[in-house]
Amino acid sequence: MANSQIESGAPITLQELYPSSPFFMEARSLRVTGLLKGYSVETAIGVIEDGEKSLKINTQHLRDVSFRVGSVYQFIGELHIEPNNEARTGRNVDGIDINLYRKTIELLRRFLEVEEDNRNMVE
Repeated sequence: MANSQIESGAPITLQELYPSSPFFMEARSLRVTGLLKGYSVETAIGVIEDGEKSLKINTQHLRDVSFRVGSVYQFIGELHIEPNNEARTGRNVDGIDINLYRKTIELLRRFLEVEEDNRNMVE
């Protein structure tokens, strides 16, 4: 029987999403944040940017989210290398301090590595 449990989205920056990245895997659950640079109502495709990097997001399954170009959004969903990434959830996060958010991701990863090391020492 296949595992039908939905994984939590790993928080990443768009700069960390490149072909040799450990996050760049088909159907990997990710959480991405960026400035909405464009949105098509007809196709439900949005493009978010963070610095020089951008990512297309398919929002067709999202309800009760109004998209405004120029606002900051966070999406959780599965990475699809081609053609678009499908968001499972999304929210407006205008006012977020992106630099602080990046530092938070880094600290969270360090914490999780220490926790994993501690678990391995107990076993």
